[in-house]
Amino acid sequence: MKLHKNGYLEEKTTVQPYCEKHGAFLADRFVEGECPLCGYEDARGDQCDKCGHLLDPLDLKNPRCKLDGAAPIAKETKHVFLLLDKLQGQVEEWSRKSSKEGAWSNNGIQITESWLNEGLKPRGITRDLKWGTAVPLPDYDNKVLYVWFDACIGYVSITANYTSEWEKWWRDPENVSLYQFMGKDNVPFHTVVFPSSQLGTNDKWTKLNHLSTTEYLNYEKGKFSKSRGIGVFGTSAKETGIPADVWRYYLLSRRPETGDTEFEWDGFIAANNNELLKNFGNFVNRIIKFVNSANFDSVVPDHTKYDDAEKSLEKHIKETNEILTEYRQQMEAVKLRQGLATVLRMSSLGNQLLQDNRLDNALAKEQPDRCAAVVGLALSHVHLLASAIAPYMPATALSILQQLNAELLIIPDGEWRGNTVEPGHKIGKAAYLFSQIKPEKEKEWREMFGGEELKKAKAEKEAKAAAKKAEKERKKAKKAAGGAAKPAGEGESVEAVEKDGVQSKSEAGTAVEEVTEGTAQVTLQTS
Repeated sequence: MKLHKNGYLEEKTTVQPYCEKHGAFLADRFVEGECPLCGYEDARGDQCDKCGHLLDPLDLKNPRCKLDGAAPIAKETKHVFLLLDKLQGQVEEWSRKSSKEGAWSNNGIQITESWLNEGLKPRGITRDLKWGTAVPLPDYDNKVLYVWFDACIGYVSITANYTSEWEKWWRDPENVSLYQFMGKDNVPFHTVVFPSSQLGTNDKWTKLNHLSTTEYLNYEKGKFSKSRGIGVFGTSAKETGIPADVWRYYLLSRRPETGDTEFEWDGFIAANNNELLKNFGNFVNRIIKFVNSANFDSVVPDHTKYDDAEKSLEKHIKETNEILTEYRQQMEAVKLRQGLATVLRMSSLGNQLLQDNRLDNALAKEQPDRCAAVVGLALSHVHLLASAIAPYMPATALSILQQLNAELLIIPDGEWRGNTVEPGHKIGKAAYLFSQIKPEKEKEWREMFGGEELKKAKAEKEAKAAAKKAEKERKKAKKAAGGAAKPAGEGESVEAVEKDGVQSKSEAGTAVEEVTEGTAQVTLQTS
């Protein structure tokens, strides 16, 4: 209402897509067609997912109603518009400051600047729908607020529903920083539309500080598509039986922060088997099992007595702190993909500690003080690793802490000293963090989540293979019958022998009919 009072809303009569087939105005996303800018055939009425431009549904070429496929007509209706053009100066000033101080992702900056350079235009914030948030203006009983005007306001209203002290977060820009994460297609709503709404009220608001945006994650050299059943989504990911933390690891390690990335099943399996199981999991399991053994009976030895004359353990602490410094910087800058890669480097360093010191039963017997020092440092390294991985893989971090019988370590701002697991502490029992995924799962999952087109192609391939086998059997049967008819030669030409030596219809039919019958059972699925 403050936007209305301050003169930033205006009623206009517009022309909207209307479906005569089911008698209703269509929300933008229920109109699909060809993008007028890039030619993408499956653009939505509000936005093209390929080129990223926001669209007007009436600008689409060959538009169709998503509900029934009918071609919508243009029909007049009245709506409320947010006058973004009147707010452009304020938005430009705010975005320049915020994007620099908050270190926005490059694509977030570019998309916002593109909008501003093109010049902001009034944008409709109401729709002819029966569901949604009611418009708080007279004569708008049959209309609701446009979802992308309303949704961002929902950040505030949801907080207000949660606590009466919501203003501590949303009215305190001096002490509160707002971090937002999204795909690049949602950037304009958060960097132009919502900030315009906030600025237009002339009230004090906590506005966007840091923006972390991504490019697109593609699927097996193509695009994810729920409607076509192509790709693996939340519910179907659960059906694979693979723990959620493994999915988190793979997706975050391939997070498209600077360019499009690819989801590939062979890469998914390799990430689990090589990066998690053989690196991360191996380090944690090896040291926990060693302390569980008869050498220490799960009790942390006194690791304070060893004289590290060679400075090898001191060197490990120094290298770990160097990696930890990188990790802190990356997390502060919201470089999530880099941060996760750094955690794996930290894990590799732990493995190196055990290998360099040849941690085994012989070391425990022959050099007990050195063995105790290595054990104590390695356990503290695992303790640190649990905290570093916790933002990415919470269940894995919890399992590590249970095995250590320890609380989550607060990562120090200063130097990590490698002594957080003290002598005399009794740890828990070792447990595997990860399980191997068999290579043959790649083919199974690729077929399972390849969509109807892949299933159709598979059926066609099987049908061709069956027909080829039938033809091969037919020729084999014909050849066998020709050799058994009568001795070749005796004055007859080769052609005559082949002609006269053809097997009888009953004999020839048996083999061919068997194969043909099998071929007939292969059903081609239509799209």
